[in-house]
Amino acid sequence: MTRIISVLNYKGGTGKTTTVVNLAAGLALRGHPVLCVDLDVQGSLGTSLGINHVRSVADVLLGYAPPQSCIVPARERLDVILSDQRLLRAEGELWRMGDERAARRVLAYSMRQVQGYDFIFLDCGHSMSLVTQNALLYAGELLVPVSMNYLAMIGIRQVLDTLKDIGRIPGHRLRLTGIVPTMYYGRLRKDREVLSLLQHYFSGQVTPPIRRNVRLAEAAGQQQTIYEYAPASHGAMDYAALVEWIADHA
Repeated sequence: MTRIISVLNYKGGTGKTTTVVNLAAGLALRGHPVLCVDLDVQGSLGTSLGINHVRSVADVLLGYAPPQSCIVPARERLDVILSDQRLLRAEGELWRMGDERAARRVLAYSMRQVQGYDFIFLDCGHSMSLVTQNALLYAGELLVPVSMNYLAMIGIRQVLDTLKDIGRIPGHRLRLTGIVPTMYYGRLRKDREVLSLLQHYFSGQVTPPIRRNVRLAEAAGQQQTIYEYAPASHGAMDYAALVEWIADHA
């Protein structure tokens, strides 16, 4: 059965796309077929992996093309549906449908024929848009990357409020699979305190932390995964540990 996981935090700078790229790539290296769907208008997923395509997720949401024709191979066993500025137009068209219930389920309806993947990751934008609501109503799980600062706790609260709202929708269950501490530097007391707070409030749901590592940013700049760019780095080791954690928490 395919695990469909939305990756979301309303606060920017939490390593959301970095987490999607390297978690998906790590699972693919373990032999899992993986699909990533970029639902952020910035289109960072394609930039990070060095791929492009004429068709995007906007074509899926607008009904211009089936998702199968928008899928691009990125790496062995790792495919992607890209995003671009046309996602803003798709958002507007969803609002103009006049049927909020149907507008929030366009993605789930369109993707129903997509099969053959063990994991589908949805790289969500930073706002509770109709596109984001589509992602959450398509997914069965939620993963929240959190950078190590106190303001990040506000972002978690907003995401949890959204999780409660989605939980009130009949016939849909979305569970919080994990909180991913990112940009962690163990020598800083602040980082240790934030990690401790996360582990206290989300016992059993906090993943191994992703340490602050310049190689992660460099890898994205070189349009490579961390396993390709610096396989012996802390970043590669930490995301490999996250891959193991996710695989064990089905």
